Amino acid sequence: MNKAFEFQGVQFKFDNSYARELNGFYTPCQAEAVPAPRWVKFNHELAEELGLDADALETQEGADIFSGNIVPPGAMPIAQAYAGHQFGNLSPQLGDGRALLLGEVIDRNGMRRDIQLKGSGRTPFSRRGDGKAAIGPMLREFLMGEAMYHLGIPTTRALAVVATGESVYRDTLLPGAVLTRVAASHIRIGTFEYFAVRNDVESLRRLADYTIKRHYPELIGRPYIEFLRAVSARQAELIARWMCVGFIHGVMNTDNVALSGETIDYGPCAFMEHFDPATVFSSIDDRGRYAFGKQPAIAQWNLARFAETMLPLLDEDSDRAVQLATEALKTFSEQFEKSWSAMVRRKLGLVRTEADDAALVQDFLNAMQAGHADYTLAWRYLADAAESNPARLRSVFRSDTTKLDDWLPRWLARLARENKPAMEIAADMRRVNPYVIPRNHLVEEALEAATINNDFAPFNQLLGVLSDPYTERDAVHLYAIQATPEQTEGYRTFCGT
Repeated sequence: MNKAFEFQGVQFKFDNSYARELNGFYTPCQAEAVPAPRWVKFNHELAEELGLDADALETQEGADIFSGNIVPPGAMPIAQAYAGHQFGNLSPQLGDGRALLLGEVIDRNGMRRDIQLKGSGRTPFSRRGDGKAAIGPMLREFLMGEAMYHLGIPTTRALAVVATGESVYRDTLLPGAVLTRVAASHIRIGTFEYFAVRNDVESLRRLADYTIKRHYPELIGRPYIEFLRAVSARQAELIARWMCVGFIHGVMNTDNVALSGETIDYGPCAFMEHFDPATVFSSIDDRGRYAFGKQPAIAQWNLARFAETMLPLLDEDSDRAVQLATEALKTFSEQFEKSWSAMVRRKLGLVRTEADDAALVQDFLNAMQAGHADYTLAWRYLADAAESNPARLRSVFRSDTTKLDDWLPRWLARLARENKPAMEIAADMRRVNPYVIPRNHLVEEALEAATINNDFAPFNQLLGVLSDPYTERDAVHLYAIQATPEQTEGYRTFCGT
């Protein structure tokens, strides 16, 4: 039963099912006290969605709560246990090394949501880390989560960023901060791996049953193979959505794959500028394992690791279990292609299906790659070309347009067979092809201003622009301009830990 707790005007309704039902899957833990918590950013919209009193929270008391200095009544701070394959290598124990799950609330839509502090200090899983976070990476997670949310992509979101009044040392001293993250849950493939490597089949069964009840209730009582198929389908759609907007996660380890189907952990992530499937921005991905074009294959690899954890639950006969898992995993490529095809055809303005549509999509991608075209604006300005004005589309090709010139007449002929006015087609295309994304150089400028100069105006302006990514308007033109070669050359993102 949910109970309302009130603390000096701040009200939560905690119902902590993970802590209640999965004893042994976590360690109770308290945040480390910080000297001078103060507000940096608060997500009013999300607070209202969670059923929280935003005005009561955006106070000093709220800053104390979201820094970890005060534990609100009803919260049960825990550090969750999980393992994970990191760049292909299994780490049998990772866990929340700098995060605490405060508890769960039921939002206004009846959905259960985790409220987690990130950067709140050491836990039993911290290993050699300090458990803290710098303000730049926490603001990045806030910004990226909101950008993805408004792009229509399932994602964790940030409720708050609170400065701690202390410095953390990374390569240099940086102002510290705590981020409050909201997620459908923090159950990961790595959570299952934690118990699989310990041959703890009973815990795997409890975890699977809990995850099904929380995220796939339609499968309660069904064979576990259906759970594996459902997780695979949800991941396939998520990755297809990433690919449609040029998002590169950067660190697709199994501990960063949420079973809910949300995007989680915005560390060395970035958005692709000119189209190149080999694009990598992460400083720790020196072999390109998580390059843009490899994300579907890596998602399938991660799901194979999940399937391995599920084998004892699939069938008592180990050979039969492997056969079932293998057959289920084979469907991932089909599921991804189905999701990608449906989404990208809408981006091209197509509703009807024709046999050559897949080739038409691939040929446009080939033209973009040959011409070093800006991925976001090439898709966006196709709408202009649909209305017989290809000038802006051509303007975002930095070099060879030969392949584009060959492709355009074929695409226009295909659009004509839609039997729909060009103006309507163009309007539909603009609804699915964003005008603005978090341009990497603008993100870095905003984070640098906040970190070094304590100037949050660029961050707030960029955040406001990204809250409406599909509407083209003069006020945001400067945020839509493609980056120059000088701005993109050598660009790297960092993990933030």
